[in-house]
Amino acid sequence: MSTAPDATIWDRARLGITIGSVILIFLAAIEALAVTTVMPLVAADLHGEELYAVAFAGTLATGVIGMVAAGAWSDRAGPRAPLYTSIVLFIAGLVIAGAATDMDVLILGRLVQGLGGGGETVALYVVVARIYPQHLHGRIFAAFAAAWVVPSMIGPFLAGAVAQYLHWRWTFLGVAVLTAIAFVLVAVRLRAVDLNAHSRGPADPVPDTAGRSGGIGLRIVLAVVVAVAAVAVGLAAEAPSTIGWPLALGSIVVIAIAIRPLLPVGSLHAAPRLPSVVLMRGLLAGAFFAAEAYVPRMLMERFEFSPTIAGLALTAAALAWSSASAVQGRYGERLGSRRMVIVSTALMLAAFLGLIAVATTRSLPWAVVVLWGLAGGAMGLLYPRLTVLTLAYSTPADEGFNSSGLSISDSSGSAVTVAIAGLLFVSRPVGGSGFAAVFGLAVAVLLIAAIPGFRIGDGPGSSGSGQVSAESAPPRD
Repeated sequence: MSTAPDATIWDRARLGITIGSVILIFLAAIEALAVTTVMPLVAADLHGEELYAVAFAGTLATGVIGMVAAGAWSDRAGPRAPLYTSIVLFIAGLVIAGAATDMDVLILGRLVQGLGGGGETVALYVVVARIYPQHLHGRIFAAFAAAWVVPSMIGPFLAGAVAQYLHWRWTFLGVAVLTAIAFVLVAVRLRAVDLNAHSRGPADPVPDTAGRSGGIGLRIVLAVVVAVAAVAVGLAAEAPSTIGWPLALGSIVVIAIAIRPLLPVGSLHAAPRLPSVVLMRGLLAGAFFAAEAYVPRMLMERFEFSPTIAGLALTAAALAWSSASAVQGRYGERLGSRRMVIVSTALMLAAFLGLIAVATTRSLPWAVVVLWGLAGGAMGLLYPRLTVLTLAYSTPADEGFNSSGLSISDSSGSAVTVAIAGLLFVSRPVGGSGFAAVFGLAVAVLLIAAIPGFRIGDGPGSSGSGQVSAESAPPRD
């Protein structure tokens, strides 16, 4: 495929894979926004309010297993088979959740869905790395973010309307049907594309540039340990506080030990460049998604918004995320990582503090829509940048490992923070203080994320000062 500076993600050679990938992101967006919108109703209908946080954290946790498996599989045999397998698991999980008769079965479906969703994310990252030249990475990830635009406009509203006037089950089953159709289309699109051009032969040694430890078997075992421990953090909310908090803290320690070999060396210590990119992604995702899980719930429980209207906050965030991501894709290299970290952190901090004020005063509920839109814009500006930097710091031999490491950090950070948020919420559920505690947790995690944020650099050849060297800078329009 052409790597000329004037090549685009929409040129004839890449059109099919671009369309197929965007369709998958589109459906993932529909599902994520729909589930976040209707989960308060699902938990109430299935009498599983105490497992509310686990329904989110469990999916993120098992996603870690899918990410590790898909990353190693992609490095050895190319991303086609891991992508197909992941899509099938994703569909199966949706069907199980949609047919659930109690909260335990629904969580089982969410766990299977997480396996598929995690693997799909990593496999798509490797597809991007092998099909698109580096100077198009920002554009394709901006296109992925743009695939959230239509779902963000109609997804939460439609999910709320479906749950309110039909049944919440169709928010799972409907996406399963659409994903099955898209699976056929994507398989046809990818059949004629060479995805193995940069993969290693079976006799080639695995370089140690990523600092990986052990073989694929050990990494999968460690991923299972991380997933189980993350779910245990969420289940701690069901136990008395004298047992729940020690269980949660012990599980977090287990996660910290088990996750180290799954990430680039130095990630937990915020070493410069790639390790800091990976660490910041996990902390940033944790802060945002823990808060997001409770935004529609606060609007419905404390302010008696309907599911349809409560979904407007998610719509505002997703639209702002997509718009800011487009700005990042076009001007990200000119702005530099340091500026994007400062701007994004400031915007998210303002949003979280505003949510605390609303939860505490129990007034101005419509401000939540604006505040959450602000947080979404902050994520859109910085989140894709971290993906672009991960690929920039990678080689063809470790694209799968580094991409899985990024996504593992993302999902683990989100799962643990969401689970802790659930524990905080049930510990202080009276008068809105539980919501304030959740948003306060998001503030704390966000401030910690700023530490590695100033060490991510701007890609190979950068000095870490926020400037891009002439050798590493992609062509500019």
